[in-house]
Amino acid sequence: QFPFGRRLPCDIYWHGVSFHDNNIFSGQVNKFPGMMETVRKITLSRAMRTMQDLFPLEYNFYPRSWILPEELPLFVSEFRRMKDSDPSWKPTFIVKPDGGCQGDGIYLIKDPSDIRLTGSIQSRPAVVQEYICKPLLVDKLKFDIRLYVLLKSLEPLEIYIAKDGLSRFCTEPYQEPTLKNLHQVFMHLTNYSLNIHSGNFIHSDSVNTGSKRTFSSILCRLSSRGADVKKLWSDIISLVIKTIIALTPELKVYYQSDIPAGKPGPTCFQILGFDILLMKNLKPMLLEVNANPSMRIEHEQELSPGVFENVPSPVDEEVKVAVIRDTLRLVDPQKKKRKDTHIYFSCYFSSCSRRTCLNDSIQFSPSQSNPCVVALCRCRSLEQVREASEELPDAGLLARSEPDVHRSAEAALPSLCLKQVFPKYAKQFSYLRLVDRVAALFIRFLGVKGTTKLGPTGFRTFIRNCKLSNSNFSMAAVDILYIDITRRWNSMGIDHKESGMCLQAFVEAFFCLAQRKYKSLPLHEQVSSLIELCECRLAALRGKRLVCPRE
Repeated sequence: QFPFGRRLPCDIYWHGVSFHDNNIFSGQVNKFPGMMETVRKITLSRAMRTMQDLFPLEYNFYPRSWILPEELPLFVSEFRRMKDSDPSWKPTFIVKPDGGCQGDGIYLIKDPSDIRLTGSIQSRPAVVQEYICKPLLVDKLKFDIRLYVLLKSLEPLEIYIAKDGLSRFCTEPYQEPTLKNLHQVFMHLTNYSLNIHSGNFIHSDSVNTGSKRTFSSILCRLSSRGADVKKLWSDIISLVIKTIIALTPELKVYYQSDIPAGKPGPTCFQILGFDILLMKNLKPMLLEVNANPSMRIEHEQELSPGVFENVPSPVDEEVKVAVIRDTLRLVDPQKKKRKDTHIYFSCYFSSCSRRTCLNDSIQFSPSQSNPCVVALCRCRSLEQVREASEELPDAGLLARSEPDVHRSAEAALPSLCLKQVFPKYAKQFSYLRLVDRVAALFIRFLGVKGTTKLGPTGFRTFIRNCKLSNSNFSMAAVDILYIDITRRWNSMGIDHKESGMCLQAFVEAFFCLAQRKYKSLPLHEQVSSLIELCECRLAALRGKRLVCPRE
């Protein structure tokens, strides 16, 4: 553990919170720059809405959402319009603070007037979503699924899904929301951090019972009832891939800002936590994506009033140890360099609450108050291990020489719990990656390396190089479009550290240009046509010959 960084380079850096936990210049890091910002509730909702505008049927797994406070008037007007058209309509909505976690600040409402319009809504923006009133129940209880997804690479895109996950249960029998039960959090909210305080919460030594179970145990139960489990898994895989596709454009902007192309720097991977709810008809719905899913494999047990002890959790251990172990196996940099003789060592950290060493891997659960960076190091000799150990005064070392030990250790490990889903199924989903291509145009014209916003000069250069201005759309009109959209997005409180047009604003401007140029086509065809036109004209500038699409 290196709270203040490390002098010697390492193969893998395991950061506790974000990419910026330490300044590093080589190796691999278990966080992507900008991931925490990208999966926040508001940013995620905006990304999903963009994809829903382009592909409404493909992205119907995410509930309708409105962003507070700026979209409150829109929410109210749409609510009234639906109510007027169907007086029997009795919806429920869930309000989630943008930066909230562990269920903090979440509440249910029946009417827009129930939104808590105190000063907090201004200082703490939120998302209001349609509440899923008919979830699948097991033992009369509502539950959600936490699935672990490894984003191994951004370019090229490489995604893995863990074959098992966690099912987290409410602790009171479910009833559809009414004014009487709206505030019963143990009935409606599946958050583990909330339900653990319920007197009905059950810690179980079995993965099939209790308030937290393996997802595979739920699948077995559904299969025994005749449910099509294969189709359910296929739907979940599709949901995960489509969600990552929605997130990658923003991630690429952050990535080029922190790790500019052509310069030496680390590569990134990250384990994400996908929270999914199954509807009564087994349709999976995305609730949210967690950039830092908990990897704790124990829970606190109260021995006496005020006295707690950490007790192993078999369910967490079964799922999470496999995810971390196999993530390290997949990103192992030595797979391509087996000729090197080197030593892997794993450290027993005195500051970790659980210290177990298995072969060449390390299991750890640092305290929440002290996020740590873990380094998995490559040494070529025992002497280098001794030198490295001088930096670890509180650590015991287990050293083994390569390549013999690595081969025997790899053979002893179980098969991978992580299944590749992309690029394996890339052909089925590549048509969805339109915003990715728009982001590539945005990045091309950013100009200054390290920035994430496009200035007016860059926008004008984009218009000129792609030859998008004409007698009906002058450069003066281009400037007005830039100013109007940029000003509106900046008024929403989107990253005031830099001035200029953010990616989401550029996407909106691009959609406007596409609709202006190709009026008779559906939106996704309009956008696709304009992308092809821009790519063709930019390629022509580089002296390449491409067949340009219709204008």
